[in-house]
Amino acid sequence: MDIEELIGALDLPSKVRLLAGADMWSLPAMPEIGLRRLVMSDGPIGVRGEQWSTADPSIALPSPTALAATWDTGLVRRAGRLLAQEARRKGVHVLLAPTLNIQRSPLAGRHFECFSEDPLLTGEIGAAYVEGVQDGGVAATPKHFVANDFETERLTADVVVCDKALREVYLAPFERMVRAGAWGVMAAYNATNGTTMTEHAELLLGVLKGEWGFDGFVVSDWTATRSTEATALAGLDVAMPGPYGPWGDRLVEAVRSGRVPEHVVDDKVRRVLRLACRTGALGGPAPRPLPDPIDGTALAREVAARSFTLLRNEGGLLPLRGLRSVALIGAGAAQVRAMGGGSAEVFPDKVVSPLDGLRRRGEFDVRYAVGTDPRVRLEPLATPSRAVFLDKAGVVLAGLPLRTAEARWLGEPPSGVDLAGVAAVEIRTTFTPEAEGPHQFSISGAGAFTMSVDGHTVLDEVIVPPEGDPAAAFLAPPERRIVVELAAGAPVELTVRHATSALSGMVFIAFALGHAAPSPDDETLLAEAAGIAAGADVAIVVAGTTKETESEGFDRASLALPGRQDELIARVAAANPRTIVVLNAGSPVEMPWLDQVAAVLLAWFPGQEAGDALADVLFGDAEPGGRLPTTWPMRAQDVPVLDVTPVEGKIRYDEGVLVGYRAWEHAGSVPAFWFGHGLGYTTWSYDSVAATRTAGGVTDGATVTVAVTNTGDRAGREVVQVYLSPLVPGDAPASGGTAAREGTDGPSESTDVPSDVTDGPLVSTDGPSDRSAGGRPARWLAGFDVVTAEPGTTVLTTISLPERAFQVWDQGCWRTVPGDYTVEIGRSVADRRLAATLRVTV
Repeated sequence: MDIEELIGALDLPSKVRLLAGADMWSLPAMPEIGLRRLVMSDGPIGVRGEQWSTADPSIALPSPTALAATWDTGLVRRAGRLLAQEARRKGVHVLLAPTLNIQRSPLAGRHFECFSEDPLLTGEIGAAYVEGVQDGGVAATPKHFVANDFETERLTADVVVCDKALREVYLAPFERMVRAGAWGVMAAYNATNGTTMTEHAELLLGVLKGEWGFDGFVVSDWTATRSTEATALAGLDVAMPGPYGPWGDRLVEAVRSGRVPEHVVDDKVRRVLRLACRTGALGGPAPRPLPDPIDGTALAREVAARSFTLLRNEGGLLPLRGLRSVALIGAGAAQVRAMGGGSAEVFPDKVVSPLDGLRRRGEFDVRYAVGTDPRVRLEPLATPSRAVFLDKAGVVLAGLPLRTAEARWLGEPPSGVDLAGVAAVEIRTTFTPEAEGPHQFSISGAGAFTMSVDGHTVLDEVIVPPEGDPAAAFLAPPERRIVVELAAGAPVELTVRHATSALSGMVFIAFALGHAAPSPDDETLLAEAAGIAAGADVAIVVAGTTKETESEGFDRASLALPGRQDELIARVAAANPRTIVVLNAGSPVEMPWLDQVAAVLLAWFPGQEAGDALADVLFGDAEPGGRLPTTWPMRAQDVPVLDVTPVEGKIRYDEGVLVGYRAWEHAGSVPAFWFGHGLGYTTWSYDSVAATRTAGGVTDGATVTVAVTNTGDRAGREVVQVYLSPLVPGDAPASGGTAAREGTDGPSESTDVPSDVTDGPLVSTDGPSDRSAGGRPARWLAGFDVVTAEPGTTVLTTISLPERAFQVWDQGCWRTVPGDYTVEIGRSVADRRLAATLRVTV
């Protein structure tokens, strides 16, 4: 396919038409040149497709923090291939993922959608994700370029960050994506150092396309394109959504008047057509389904188990054995939170709860108690429902089934529904209560609503959305509640009508009918939970965050578990010393009860197979393979970098490169659990290390060979982590270009730590480091590998450290810093068991 010939066949209006959305999720087809629609879809844990609806279910993998917790690029690559399979099934060419922003602060509301606080781990996991998706002929679109690491005022805030931190921390994962061959990048809403990212020519043209040689397309975040010439000249290629926006006719006029050269438009068209070629949307027949289909259910279960991170396991309580009874406690045990809120949400066909997963084992008695329910909003009524579309006279124009009492469509109407003339949408369902008494119902949404029970109106109100981020009206709409007395076993007809006139342009339908059955007060529920815990062999409390605490659109106000969950855990632990806490959260939470419980297992947002994966790990069928991709504090006030709120429109990254564990070490503070921490069901000895400097073309850097032995009585999995720490000053290299390297340094001398190091609680021995003041942290992650071994088996792994691991950004270029480095090998940044010295010359 000759792309240049195709460009030459298009007139200016046709070229410009290719550069903005034809609708919410696609670029237009141009049959005259053989171009089909290019369809985009949100990710990153599944592929939603063009309809945000339960009518089109998706596989739901664990959250990105969970993917990163595996530290397993091979597994993540397989997950990417599954997502490509899902995209192809839904006719999607471009997956708007992965999210490469840095977990700078645990208060960031979208923390769960990012991989790590560390740029290298973020980059390597993200690269595997991109490679897996694109192996299946679907474009990955790393986002949000760049420094979009918070939600408060995210549409307008200006991030003030020094060039050194921008290059070494925030841009580094995106640079890795370019080396991985990413076909797309999404430009963020925010400004960076005074310039909005969609207008940031220095970063889009100068760095991304120029210095890095990126040949893919740059798409705006949705509605982030707010100007015509400035964005067109800055390197943005596609403005989404459409067809309305600042490009279109205005861009055509800007070209004709000479304000935007036509060759600039041609380059954008070239990139779009290249994308179409890569994804099978240009010329020839549409691509066939992928061969050798992946079992999405099985992979979702495997990834979840491999991501689960065992933080504490006193007395070796886990894995569980020989039980007669289990007390399973917490609202999340019956309704697990499978994913974070916002554009990362998909609708799986099913979600396996922890209660489901444990009960289906059938080996013991499972006694369940809610204990306390921290959720602020009522969950959608879980009964089959129907969406009905009405005209002004109340005549039914169309109808379709819903899996639950929730109606959601964004951008595109439901399949087969013509919205012309639609004046209202209804949810209709029949509900049969199991309990007699006051039932709570809710309407969540924005606009004019009425609700009726058996034909009697019980609510008629216009619900006004909060001011601020317009996405909040869709992602977290306000809620109104009604209490209705119902008789057990007596079915009632429920109808919620939403009057709307906003269907002629962009489709925006989002409302739900929530429900909560009559329930005792919290004191009664807490006492009940403690009672069943006291009588069980083991107590398992599933505790976590809610939709109101972790979601796109807002940042967190606190790291505390919402509601009375901390009190619940303390009461259960007092009643049963064999208490296990399963944390269902995408980012750090405070754990004031940590010393009172026997075990803590971090399950993240575990995706659709949560319950079965949890049972696999609790009972030892699978190893808890996770290691922390972010540092977990005891208290929010201990976190060195916490600020996520702009002041006068600016948020200052004054900490520079000292983010995450780097900041903790510099401050001399000790968290609850360090970056890289995670226990398994076996033990390991770290036996020897040898580090060798390499030079010559792409092999510049070093190799580190490590021997580890499985000293336990079962097969296991270990994540071997390599950290670099400079031994001598030299953080300010001499000016001038990088000098030629003088040959290859020989192997280093290895140093072993005492053999009695155990997998016990982590305690850092490192205080503040003077090295940090010179522009580099005390140490940084330089490489890692996952190894497996049978009992008594020693394995060798050789880990390559890139030259970039020895470099800093200084005076506008990368410079290798000469001197002696300690190469440290361990199980976390604080549990370092071997060390070797490596001399670097330039």
